[in-house]
Amino acid sequence: MPHDFSRNHFELFGLPPRFGLDAAALEHAYRGMQAEVHPDRYAHAGEAEKRLSMQWATRVNEAYQTLRRPFERARYLLELQGIHAMDPNNTAMPPDFLMQQMEWREALEEARSGRDLGALQRLEQSLRAVAQALQTELEGLLDERHDYAQAAEVLRKYRFMEKLLAEIDAAYEDIE
Repeated sequence: MPHDFSRNHFELFGLPPRFGLDAAALEHAYRGMQAEVHPDRYAHAGEAEKRLSMQWATRVNEAYQTLRRPFERARYLLELQGIHAMDPNNTAMPPDFLMQQMEWREALEEARSGRDLGALQRLEQSLRAVAQALQTELEGLLDERHDYAQAAEVLRKYRFMEKLLAEIDAAYEDIE
């Protein structure tokens, strides 16, 4: 069983602390750690070892869930730099992005109320492209430029895109 609970999520899996993470390497490291710390391996151990195994299994799962999702991984990388990007006191957004948000929301509402599947699909395609561009921008800011303040702003935009895409998924269900 691992010994050091203080390691960050990347260290836990032996991966470099990068936004542009090798998903296959993460998956492989996760499976290896899971096999090592799984409580079933400690079924015949003492209570203290069983408890420690359970704590490690929980820690490994939490770390994996954080690193496998782009938003959570970026937020975690920023937290490692002491930046809490999603601090409710820091909601500043550029005016042009705020205007674009309003347009997207109007388009979503029009597609939903008009039960226009084609419009909804076009909006989704457009938003997925924007979300992908924001991910690419995050990778450059976090991994190459180390511009954490700018990355925090881009992450807030990305979070908005995730929420809007979830609303689009819900709109598909409403229409179908």
